Amino acid sequence: MTSLTQRGSGLVQRRTEASRSAADKERSLAEEDEHATECADARDDTGDSKEARLTLMEEVLLLGLKDREGYTSFWNDCISSGLRGCMLIELALRGRLQLEACGMRRKGLLARKVICKSDAPTGDVLLDEALKHIKDTQPAETVQSWIELLSGETWNPLKLHYQLRNVRERLAKNLVEKGVLTTEKQNFLLFDMTTHPLTNGNIKQRLIKKVQEAVLDKWVNDPNRMDKRLLALIFLAHSSDVLENAFAPLLDDQYELAMKRVRQLLELQPEGESAKPNANELLWAVIAAFTK
Repeated sequence: MTSLTQRGSGLVQRRTEASRSAADKERSLAEEDEHATECADARDDTGDSKEARLTLMEEVLLLGLKDREGYTSFWNDCISSGLRGCMLIELALRGRLQLEACGMRRKGLLARKVICKSDAPTGDVLLDEALKHIKDTQPAETVQSWIELLSGETWNPLKLHYQLRNVRERLAKNLVEKGVLTTEKQNFLLFDMTTHPLTNGNIKQRLIKKVQEAVLDKWVNDPNRMDKRLLALIFLAHSSDVLENAFAPLLDDQYELAMKRVRQLLELQPEGESAKPNANELLWAVIAAFTK
């Protein structure tokens, strides 16, 4: 009887410990998200309201949107894959994704698989949709594969369901809800198109200023000391062919200096940078996928 009581008490203890472990894990993720939010707040000089906190995808799209017309350039065929890269980095920075261990053979960044670190909801529909795809897929895929799959750029018809559809429109609607854009209908000869002109110029101006200062007044000449989200924004804005929009207002000498420093960043070796202390390996894997 005593033995049964001891086993019963041990079982209760194990269950209690398991519950505590799960609670600690959830608390840790909540703290990560809260920390990311606090960092975002600290970066905003004027302290935006909650509605104005933007994800990496929203920032890249906002840089690419024409202010009055409310749509991206028809000639820009890079932004689609760039936005998918933003999603992977956003999920990594929120503690949801990571790269598999490099192993004894020291696999390169682009050869390593993306694995789900946590499937806790992020509160963003697009991010949660991408996270579910990655979590449910076995065997796991690489960063390059996920950018292609989420963009629908695959020759395998069995993998077309991974494509995230209407991403730009869904991101624009998020920006409408956050008070950055508005919604209008425009007539283009044979068809009507929904557009999203800029309604809050202050938020876009702060975003542009943040990007400009990162490579001018606040340049640190060491990517390891740069804010990871800002570093990712510069790389992904360049890969999405929208970075020029942030530099357009600069004077000629400022423009030349900014582009010179962007080129310095583009010449970095992701493999080496990812091995440095506190580096985010998945962030550098995405950068490697776009700069290879």
